[in-house]
Amino acid sequence: MAEFTMELNEEQREVRDWIHGFAADVMRPAAAEWDEREETPWPVIQEAAKIGLYSLDFYAQQFFDPTGLGIPMTMEELFWGDAGIALSIVGTGLAAVGVLANGTEEQIGTWVPQMYGDANDVKVAAFCSSEPDAGSDVASMRTRAVYDEAKDEWVLNGTKTWATNGGIANVHVVVAVVDPELGSKGHASFIVPPNTPGLSQGQKFKKHGIRASHTAEVVLEDVRIPGHCLLGGKEKLDERLARARERAKSGGERVKNAAMATFEASRPAVGAMAVGTARAAYEEALEYAKTREQFGRPIIDNQGVAFQLADMRTQIDAARLLVWRASWMAVAGRPFTSAEGSMSKLFASEVAKKVTAQAVQILGGNGFTREYPVERMHRDAAIYTIFEGTSEIQRLVIARTLSGMPIR
Repeated sequence: MAEFTMELNEEQREVRDWIHGFAADVMRPAAAEWDEREETPWPVIQEAAKIGLYSLDFYAQQFFDPTGLGIPMTMEELFWGDAGIALSIVGTGLAAVGVLANGTEEQIGTWVPQMYGDANDVKVAAFCSSEPDAGSDVASMRTRAVYDEAKDEWVLNGTKTWATNGGIANVHVVVAVVDPELGSKGHASFIVPPNTPGLSQGQKFKKHGIRASHTAEVVLEDVRIPGHCLLGGKEKLDERLARARERAKSGGERVKNAAMATFEASRPAVGAMAVGTARAAYEEALEYAKTREQFGRPIIDNQGVAFQLADMRTQIDAARLLVWRASWMAVAGRPFTSAEGSMSKLFASEVAKKVTAQAVQILGGNGFTREYPVERMHRDAAIYTIFEGTSEIQRLVIARTLSGMPIR
């Protein structure tokens, strides 16, 4: 187990600089165009695939980095480049994490490679959990999975929403209810293979930010999938449901559901995304403040501007440290006894919203126009306090963990 460190090693620095170069040279020049088009930037994803940046091997290498810093370092640099394009590049990762968190070795080896494709035939994947009436309230999920024992098939029906890559994905990972009486404990995750009849794209959302990332509804109408597409397998599911029923009778310990297992694993990574966007906005504001003159001197000469920049940088560094701590704890097998994963996501996402707003303010009227990237960064930052658990939900998770009480 690697000791915690606040300094990247030589190999990590080389990878960081490589990703930064791609973000600066490929992503940033394309950012405004794809934000305006509100379409998946397939050419940029293909360029990432050609150099190995969009690949199972690369993300597996970062995921298994013994320091835990590979993924947050990658996320920060990509989202420094552009949040919308970056989410198109890394969105497949949430589905992959869903399989890694809940699947067997055979399922991981079979399905995760199909999520990415290759440089000549790029694919994406989608993780489908939220529903029109069940976002943070996962216990209200209505999508049902019923087992057809005679055919050894699962039949899925329902509608998912806010799915990154939903409908355009090669592989969909769908969380569904298998035992309604158990609430969120009666959920399971399923692989829906490519071209499965009954799965279709519903509404595609026109968003405030991250507009280069495809977000849509996924409609499931009598979707039949083989029994082996249940992540973890039927035997493991039956055992878990039996334990949940016993605990429900005795009022015992809480059982994690499939969606929450995925979100817990990914929250520090979302925090790193927020750090990347915040850092990008801060750097733009700093450079602008050093070169923009008013009343015969650069505006950074004014304490009102300089102190804002000082606070921005301090908050960004603090957010990064929380993300790195949680990421190291996860890889080291340290339990989040104080909800450190949620802490990192909560603080970093709030910092991103605040820092990007301050950047717009420092640029004044220019910051309000699309000629300067801080306007886009400010719109993009809004998502971090919403997806994969709102700030309110993060506070609830933290408060419950600290108190041991069922706070509502």
